[in-house]
Formats: sequence, structure tokens, C-alpha cells
Amino acid sequence: MWKFIVRRVFLAIVIVVLGSFIIYGVMRAMPTSFVEAMARQRAAASATTGGPTYQEWLEQLNESYEMNTNIFTGFVRWLGRVIHGDFGDSWKYGVPVIQKFQEVIWHSVALNFVTIILEVLICIPLGIKAARHQYSGFDYGITVFAMLCISLPTFFLATLLKFGFAVKLGWFDLYGMVGRFHEQLSQGGKILDIIHHMFLPVLTLAMLNIGGLTRYTRTNMLEVLNADYIRTARAKGLPEKTVINRHAFRNTLIPLVSYMSYLIPSLFSGSMITETLYQIPGIGYIAYDAMVAGDLPFTMFYSVFGLILTQISLMLADIMYAVVDPRVRVN
Repeated sequence: MWKFIVRRVFLAIVIVVLGSFIIYGVMRAMPTSFVEAMARQRAAASATTGGPTYQEWLEQLNESYEMNTNIFTGFVRWLGRVIHGDFGDSWKYGVPVIQKFQEVIWHSVALNFVTIILEVLICIPLGIKAARHQYSGFDYGITVFAMLCISLPTFFLATLLKFGFAVKLGWFDLYGMVGRFHEQLSQGGKILDIIHHMFLPVLTLAMLNIGGLTRYTRTNMLEVLNADYIRTARAKGLPEKTVINRHAFRNTLIPLVSYMSYLIPSLFSGSMITETLYQIPGIGYIAYDAMVAGDLPFTMFYSVFGLILTQISLMLADIMYAVVDPRVRVN
């Protein structure tokens, strides 16, 4: 078992390093350059005073930001600093990358944690009930609802919800995480204000993922219900509630563990669009602005964070397999 864990950790490190190199190369090849934009601004500001030209500013800034090297050399230098825990300063925000990350990550954690809990509470019961009543009106209704949620693009669903609940009904604000008079509220009022502003972003993320998890639960439950040991349990005269809860549900959880291991990192990376549309100052919204501006240090940190999160989730899935299925522990 220990050899397996060591191999998985080594493989995860290789994947993170190779993925980081690809992202670094793509960022260096992008037409949007933070250094060029800054050189243009400084050249325009110094044009009237006879200061350095655009080309002179560009050479100075390229040397200052270490952009005057080839991609491989630049990546090796970046990786050497990262190994020592130094991700550098954000070019756009002017503060250390770690500090900016600590300021905004909890907004994304709160948003995605609530969404995951909501999805699990809704999708698993709906999927199980749809499987138990296959080809019924309830099953068809759940299937149509799930396919609708899977098909809707994020920007369209968010725009639709904002138009209905914010513009027409006026129940919520269009943007932001807090209201205009947030600072004047009591402590309890501030918490309720944040919950009020989180409602539409959470609803958007939940609806986008409910369809997939519900369909996956239904499919796996149908497969388990048609298994021989379920027919044997029913033939022994066990109550249907016991058959479902004790025999079918436990085995349905095994493939769900694998599916949900991908849910956590995908929510963190997928919430970038939702946070941007609702202007929630989370890691996705901040990373989007950093990418558009060509902020190489912050973009690299966000990408490596996503890669590491994915690898950790995959390894946790293996451990959860062993918890759910005793055969894994035996083997």
C-alpha cells in the first residue's frame, strides 16, 4: 500500500510540473503582455518631457520582470523560487501572490462549499427516487430537468436569474457580495446580507451541476437494483426500505465517490465564470482579471493551485474507495 501511495505522489508531482510548464509557455506566448502595456503607459507619460521611448521602457521592464529570457530558462527560474516557497509579487495587484490569495480564497470556499452541500442533499435523493420509479412521470420530470440544467450555459443561466430575480422582482442586487449599507448593519445583519447576496451565485452553480450528479446517481442506482443480490434480498422477503437503504444505497456510493472527487476542483475552476458574472471577489474573479492583464505570477499560482487540488482529490478518492468498499482494503 505504501509503495502505491509513493508512486501516486511521484506521478502527481510530475503532472504538476509538466502542467505548470505548459501553462507558463502559453502565458509567455499570449498576445496580452503586462510588460508591453506598462511600457506604452510610461512612454506616453514621458513623451512630453523627452523621457525614455517605448522601446527603452520595454527593455528596462523586460529585464526587471525577467521576461528577457527564453521560456525554458524563465520557467526553471520560476520553479526554483517556487520550491523555496516564493511565488513572487502580483504584477497587477502589487502585493505578494500568497497575500492576495489569502484575501480572496475564503469567498470562493464559502461559495463552493455551500453549493456542494446543496447538490449532495438534492441530487442523491432525487436520483435514487427516479431510479426506484423508473419510467414514471416523476422519472421523466427529473430527466427533463436534469438535461435542461446540463444544457444551459453559465452566462445564459446567470443572466436569466438576474433578469428575473433582480431586475423584474427586485429581490436581489445584480452584483457584489454585500449591499450598499453593509457597514451600517449589525453583526447578524451583515451575515444575513452576505447570505442574501450569495443566493443567486449559489443557485447558478447548483443548477449547473445538479443535472449531471442526479443522472449519474440514477444510472448507478438502476444498475444496482438490477443486480442478483438485490433480487435475492427481495426474494428473502426483506422490506423494500431495507433493500434500498442497507444493500443498494451503499453500493451506489462507490461510483459516486469517483464522480464527486472531480467535483471539488471543477467547482473551483468552474466558478470563475460565475464569480465574474456576479462580481464576487473570489479566487476565480481575481484570477480572471490577472489573466486578462497578463499577470504571470498570479496566473501561475492559480494554475498550480488547481493542478495540486485535482491531484489531491484523486488520491482522496482512492482512500474513500477503501472506506466504502471493503474489497479494496482486502486487496
